[in-house]
Amino acid sequence: MDNIEKVKENMPVEEEVFELAELFKMLSDPTRVKILYTILDNEMSVGDITEIVGSTQSAVSHQLRVLKQARLVKYRKVGKSVIYSVSDEHVATILSMGMEHISE
Repeated sequence: MDNIEKVKENMPVEEEVFELAELFKMLSDPTRVKILYTILDNEMSVGDITEIVGSTQSAVSHQLRVLKQARLVKYRKVGKSVIYSVSDEHVATILSMGMEHISE
């Protein structure tokens, strides 16, 4: 088997390539990255996230909706409040590896 065939064999299927590209699109917005860093080790309400990120509540709510759809954040309700956190350890790994890459 030549090198081209090996590369083709290891290539992800189209759907996986598309989903990976979509994941990276989610990280292309500075506000979304700030939100992810804000809730990386902390569960927070929209109000707290808004204060830290320095954006409007409607903008933060919109970005949280986008991040939820991408399965990067999760939420739980506490009374009338909604508390957000990152969905799993993969989010922290992605951010950490990206930061490591740009710091080299």
